[in-house]
Amino acid sequence: MSSTITYTVSGMSCGHCEKAISEELSTLTGVTEVAADAKAGTVTVSSAAPLDEEQVRAAVDEAGYELVGRSA
Repeated sequence: MSSTITYTVSGMSCGHCEKAISEELSTLTGVTEVAADAKAGTVTVSSAAPLDEEQVRAAVDEAGYELVGRSA
């Protein structure tokens, strides 16, 4: 069952930020697509199966940003 979830991330301000977060999230098992949007402060993650939110949080943290939570 595939899954697509949009998260709110604080600290992104430019294309470099988007790239850093995208690269980090792409390393998670099952992730098929990542679309970060610094202007909106969001990152949309598509995966083959639902991801553990703590894994997503850890990847965003590793990239140097903060996962605020799921977007509405």
